[in-house]
Amino acid sequence: MKRIRQTVKTENPILQASQRSKKQKTFFYGSSFGKSHLQTLMDWGTLPLHVVLHIFQFLPLVDRARASSVCRRWNEVFHIPDLWRKFEFELNQPATSYLKSTHPDLIQQIIKRHADDLQYVSFKVDSSTESAEAACDILSQLVNCSIKTLGLISTAKPSFMNVSKAHFASALTVVFVNSKSLSSIRIDDTPVDDPSLKVLVANNSDTLKLLKMSSCPHVSPAGILCVADQCHGLRELALNYYILSDELLLALSSEKHVNLEHLRIDVVSENPGQIEFHTIKKQSWDALVKHSPKVNIVMYFFLYEEEFDAFFREETPVTHLYFGRAVSKAMLGRIGMNCPRLIELVVCANGLQPLDDELICIAERCKNLTAMGLGECEVTCRGFIEFVKMCGGRLTQLSIMEERPIETNS
Repeated sequence: MKRIRQTVKTENPILQASQRSKKQKTFFYGSSFGKSHLQTLMDWGTLPLHVVLHIFQFLPLVDRARASSVCRRWNEVFHIPDLWRKFEFELNQPATSYLKSTHPDLIQQIIKRHADDLQYVSFKVDSSTESAEAACDILSQLVNCSIKTLGLISTAKPSFMNVSKAHFASALTVVFVNSKSLSSIRIDDTPVDDPSLKVLVANNSDTLKLLKMSSCPHVSPAGILCVADQCHGLRELALNYYILSDELLLALSSEKHVNLEHLRIDVVSENPGQIEFHTIKKQSWDALVKHSPKVNIVMYFFLYEEEFDAFFREETPVTHLYFGRAVSKAMLGRIGMNCPRLIELVVCANGLQPLDDELICIAERCKNLTAMGLGECEVTCRGFIEFVKMCGGRLTQLSIMEERPIETNS
């Protein structure tokens, strides 16, 4: 058997030609170019710096760090400021998270060598207090930075709330004072307070465009009003309902203020009856819409049924409504009557009474409605079909639990 294979191998003209070609190519490169020229052609270190920089911009940090050890020129590219404009610090504890953390040595290298290059910075922390405190320690050292966007993100429960208010405020103040061109700040679920916001306004009032600070219990209506009064370029704002006021809406509607584009309001209650919700005047809403006619007003509700009494008694220019808990028929009826700008409505549940009349009212009066989501909501097949007939032509999204429609005899 071996002899047959050897015969085929030696007599096959295609294989022989292939072998001769390989030998010729090997001889050609070896004789014509020489070893030294081959090495020159394969010297990656001779690539132009702008080419290496472009490649590095698409590499993850770990791969970029490995590539920087190839040669001195690549190491120089590794430290070019453009590669350090955007950085995300990941801080996790092995006991509470399976995610990897940014290496401590790299953090120190960034602080010592690239702090003044950072412009777009975010911190992702797990549920541990240690990770949140470590993030504050890093913030406290960014004394030579000129950050434009800052985001503090808790990937699980809001661990920044476990940091002492003094420690957090001190760390945040360092960034607010040293960064004179902050345009975007996301500090949801943090112990930020009124004095910290005053420092922010004093140093960044001309540049601030976005402020997201939902679930910040140490901020008062006066604190957020100070921001609206001074930061006339603010276009996006997210906050809790308890610090929303008529004065705030009027400040956002002043002639000096640019058009507001996005206003998110979280209406949250942990225990029924614990919070008494106030009512915003129709005149204040009207002033905001007159000043910013294209503004999206988004409201997230996490209330119990008995806590909705203060809402939608008068016309309200909300555009997106999300209900995370059960909503009564009466509440949905008021939405149909008083929310003409409504674009999207998502209802988690409503109880045991069919919503046919309320849905038909919404279809009739909410002419801008394009998206609807119904969870554990009771609606008859006839009522649902009627709703779809009335606004199906403009709906782009429609979601309903399969088992919810109630069959009717006719």
